[in-house]
Amino acid sequence: MASERAPRAVRRERRPTTISWRHRHPMDDDRVSLDVLDDHDRPAVRRDCEDGPRPCPWVACRYHLFLDVDPKSGSIKLNWPDRAVDEIGETCALDVARYGGLSLDEVGEMMNLTRERVRQIEVNGIQKVTWGLRGAWKAGTT
Repeated sequence: MASERAPRAVRRERRPTTISWRHRHPMDDDRVSLDVLDDHDRPAVRRDCEDGPRPCPWVACRYHLFLDVDPKSGSIKLNWPDRAVDEIGETCALDVARYGGLSLDEVGEMMNLTRERVRQIEVNGIQKVTWGLRGAWKAGTT
C-alpha cells in the first residue's frame, strides 16, 4: 500500500502583477490610480517616518512593500493586486528588518511569494554580495 501524501497548500492570494509602461493600454490608468499625497508631508529620512502612521501611506517610497518599480524598464509590479494598501500586513521593509531573521515562509507571506521564490532571491543576493566582495578584493591586490 502506497503511503498517502498530504495535499499541498493552496495559494489564496493572487500572484503579483507587472504593468509594463511600454505596452500599457490607456484604460490601465484607472487600474493603477494611486492617491497622490502632498510631497511637503513626505518623510525625507527614516527618522521622519519611523513613528508615522501604519499602514504607511507613502506607496512611492523605495522601501514600501505594496509595489516595486524596475528602474531599467519603468514597469511597476503590484505585489498585492487584489488588495488595497491598508489590507496588507506589513507595508515597510525597514520595519520588517527590525524583526531580525525570518523564515522563508514568513517572508513569502509578507511579499506574496512562494517559499521557493524567496529562496531563489536569497541565493541570488548572496551570490551578488560574494562576487562583489571578490571583485573588491581582487581590485585591491593589483
